[in-house]
Amino acid sequence: MFLRDDLAQALCIEERSAVKADDALFAQIWALQGEVYRSVASRTTLRFEAAGRAYFLKRHRGVGWREIFKNLIALRLPVLGARNEYQTCRHLAGRGIAAPRVAAFAERGCSPAARDSFVICDALEDYESLEDLTDRWDDEPPDPLVKRRLVVAVARFARAMHAAGVVHRDFYICHLLVRREALQRGCVELAVIDLHRAQIRRRIPRRWLRRDLAALLFSVLDLPLSRTAWLRFVREYRGRPLREVWARDGSFWNGVYKRARALYRKGQRRGLVKGRFQP
Repeated sequence: MFLRDDLAQALCIEERSAVKADDALFAQIWALQGEVYRSVASRTTLRFEAAGRAYFLKRHRGVGWREIFKNLIALRLPVLGARNEYQTCRHLAGRGIAAPRVAAFAERGCSPAARDSFVICDALEDYESLEDLTDRWDDEPPDPLVKRRLVVAVARFARAMHAAGVVHRDFYICHLLVRREALQRGCVELAVIDLHRAQIRRRIPRRWLRRDLAALLFSVLDLPLSRTAWLRFVREYRGRPLREVWARDGSFWNGVYKRARALYRKGQRRGLVKGRFQP
């Protein structure tokens, strides 16, 4: 387990619990109250405050063998707890890529189907999601220069994250945050959140890169972005002239676009998109 001293003091966690992830520690963490952001069968995310600081807590309960087998049959890696998020946040921070700073992590249980775990991270203050920011564009059209800077910043952030060996596996704009104060100064500072499905790989398979980038593209298809913005993203992500990119990786980027369109059609059937894009 990992427990930062300042959080231990803020929560008055006893020293014996700080050494080992025992039942008393889990009972204390499970009893924390706050604003619930998400609650599903095996995972709860809530925001709480302690000693004047804000934190986000993710509590994971055992997913059960049925869920594990369902994911494996679908050729998906099951999420068994908070370890992915804990490791990925620390990995990104070590490489200078903005992500939530971990304050605590623990897990208990030997069986992967019955393992309980949690991770607590510092809240990213003065940030908002790109989804919330762009939702206001209908009523508050942004300056074209701001859109251009956002596209370039997202491309460079995605490139840095993937270069660090991290594939997000839920890489939508709702999981990218932009710092408000910096944006008001004309700068774009980004951070990534919700890394519970992320994987750290020495070399990321191209199909996983394609899925990450297609998810990102899918999540912006309803926005007032031109084809030029897409080409600018591709150029910045690869860091090469477009002519060279298409000569080397044309099939890869066509695959990204094709998968994003498929995701959009699926979203249309489920009523999850605005329907402005014609796939």
